[in-house]
Amino acid sequence: MTFSIKTDPSIRQEYMAVRQKGRSLLINPFTNKGTAFTAGERDELDLWGLLPPAICNIEQQLRRTYENFQAKPTDLERYIYLTSLHDRNETLFFRLVLEHIDEMMPIVYTPVVGQACREFSHIYRRGRGIYVSYDQRDNIETILSNYHAANPSVIVVTDGERILGLGDQGAGGMGISIGKLCLYTLCAGVSPYNTLPIMLDVGTDNSDRLNDPLYLGLHQKRVRGERYQSFVDHFVAAVGKVFPNVLLQWEDFLKENALIQLQRHRGSLCTFNDDIQGTAGVVLAGLLNAMKITGVALSDQRLLFAGAGASAQGIADLFVSALVEKGLTTAEARRRVWMVDSRGLVTRDRKTLEGFKQTYARAEGETSGLKCDDPTRITLEESVALVRPTVLLGTSAAPGLFTSEVVEAMSRCNERPIIFPLSNPTSRAECTPEQAIAWSSGRAIVATGSPFPPVKYNGHIHRIGQGNNAFLFPGLGLGVTVARARRVTNRMILDAAKALAGMVTDADLEQTAVYPELRRIRDCSHAVACAVIRCAVDEGHADASILDDLEETVRLSMWFPDYLPVRFEG
Repeated sequence: MTFSIKTDPSIRQEYMAVRQKGRSLLINPFTNKGTAFTAGERDELDLWGLLPPAICNIEQQLRRTYENFQAKPTDLERYIYLTSLHDRNETLFFRLVLEHIDEMMPIVYTPVVGQACREFSHIYRRGRGIYVSYDQRDNIETILSNYHAANPSVIVVTDGERILGLGDQGAGGMGISIGKLCLYTLCAGVSPYNTLPIMLDVGTDNSDRLNDPLYLGLHQKRVRGERYQSFVDHFVAAVGKVFPNVLLQWEDFLKENALIQLQRHRGSLCTFNDDIQGTAGVVLAGLLNAMKITGVALSDQRLLFAGAGASAQGIADLFVSALVEKGLTTAEARRRVWMVDSRGLVTRDRKTLEGFKQTYARAEGETSGLKCDDPTRITLEESVALVRPTVLLGTSAAPGLFTSEVVEAMSRCNERPIIFPLSNPTSRAECTPEQAIAWSSGRAIVATGSPFPPVKYNGHIHRIGQGNNAFLFPGLGLGVTVARARRVTNRMILDAAKALAGMVTDADLEQTAVYPELRRIRDCSHAVACAVIRCAVDEGHADASILDDLEETVRLSMWFPDYLPVRFEG
């Protein structure tokens, strides 16, 4: 690295020690302060003449950049502007987004990041992160060693095959890895100096990308089967060798591959999958808070999933773990979970049934008394009538799946139905909060995966809590890295969910909001990190010494975007 963060012992002040002068400081987003370089720094670092003569503080820079942001006519243009700012001044970018987090977080991540991934090859400006392509499979260690920092603390990796609800975006999936790591920094203060986005490019089956002469990824069909797995295994081994202490997060892999990689590597690497485990933790936190409104105990909940992919399984598994903790057997807990996929209610009498669905498939006798049009394809509405679920969860990426009939059926069997259309981006939500509230006569407790505005119904304001994974995974990452935890366990996710649930106030619940306001997300991350660390110590995955003054230690570990004095130490 061309810089390091040090502390001046005489004045107990942090500063940035750099080993270069002049223009090289201005083109490095980590060392660039732009017009905020002081007169003394300009003297020492040979910057006079390379900047306008006026010396600005960060507040003045924020005013200028926010004006530019507001002037952009579309969300995609705003994304491009923020990306360009990110590429030239890391500190200013994070400070701007942090001060306008409600407005800008949907731009840097969902839903706008989905459009950015689709347009990736056409809006590309500057390289960020590491691209590990299949044709370079024999050089992975060398490629990883090209990273700017010697020891990243967090990696987010994708192969671009299941980007949000948009499917295969090939190399465009890099936008997801970059966006996720932005949230680590924004929401939990994980230093951007130590984060690394990675794109595993094994080709794409998206014909639009392959037929696009400007597409920046490998122009070939996806590598699959044993060749694919061998490539991923080789990558994981290289990560373990080059970055042995890193936290590796899997992101937006096809559901089958997501489950395989998590199970295959979690025993040898500090790793987790946010789509499976992070989503599960956030959803469970929302359910725990919804129960405070309904008064129905956890052990009396019945969950019906619309969508039976990896995220559904992750949520179901964590729900089962929570019930087992309450004293139920695993079998008893699993009987409280039902799933509907594109072929209807998941039952054991299917001729073909993917392995990950078998756990929650229902026996034939459990549906024998149901009146339905086709017993081999029990619809979502029919499933609601059969199961009488207390909770309906949308993980299908099928917009409009929660029809008025489905919501009305939920309302007939629950005084306060819990309805979570969780699919991202906004265009893929199973229904809108406004629809769910109107169709339930204002009784539904609604949370979503993407941001939606408040809903006013019969004079009552419903603030729509967003089941945003950013409430959990950044704090999880912070806790793991601060404690130097050796593994990420299921119990850590469960404890993180409980900690997040505890951050919701009575005022939130009065507005039927089951998640905190986004402006409190750093406090949420702090609480999650502390819970994760306590669990890591209890399970033997971290040293107990970290518990001394834990809350202050975590707080001091959270990076805040502000300029440090810069000194030359070549």
